[in-house]
Amino acid sequence: MNIAKEHNATEAALDNYRAQLDIIPDELFSVTPPGGGWSYAEVYAHILKATLGASISLEKCTQKNCGTTAKGLSFLGWLLMFTGRFPPFRVKVPQAIADKMPAEKISKEEAKNLIIKCRKRIDSTMPLVIGALVDSKTKHPRLGMLNAWQWFKFIRIHLEHHLKQLSRIGKKFK
Repeated sequence: MNIAKEHNATEAALDNYRAQLDIIPDELFSVTPPGGGWSYAEVYAHILKATLGASISLEKCTQKNCGTTAKGLSFLGWLLMFTGRFPPFRVKVPQAIADKMPAEKISKEEAKNLIIKCRKRIDSTMPLVIGALVDSKTKHPRLGMLNAWQWFKFIRIHLEHHLKQLSRIGKKFK
């Protein structure tokens, strides 16, 4: 994995989230779209808080604060890492994650602040990934045991995945 390439792609995704905040009408930001599903505000809350959570797991792997294991990725985890994207079918959020991070509506200002926090975490953890042990891993509820490199890549994949969701929400409002 090319860490600089992943970092640049992650930054580009965060730039996209930030730019869309200026385009999404204020009056629609926290409104549930026609036909149901998450609002823009709920997507922003989910993706940005998940990014921060993943960065904590990543950092644990770099600081040897987790165990070493030969256990690896689940099939979905392998598929995600191999293709660099979520599968073309919808993947439901595991109940454990839904319980831990229930959908909540945040303001645009909160979203802007979370984007800044995510950028700082990505920038501060990126150099740590380079020297991380490949067998120092923490568990993802769906993807299996991820090491620091895999958590870093997962952050980018997850950010890009939810950009598509923002596009689907926009289409529902048209």
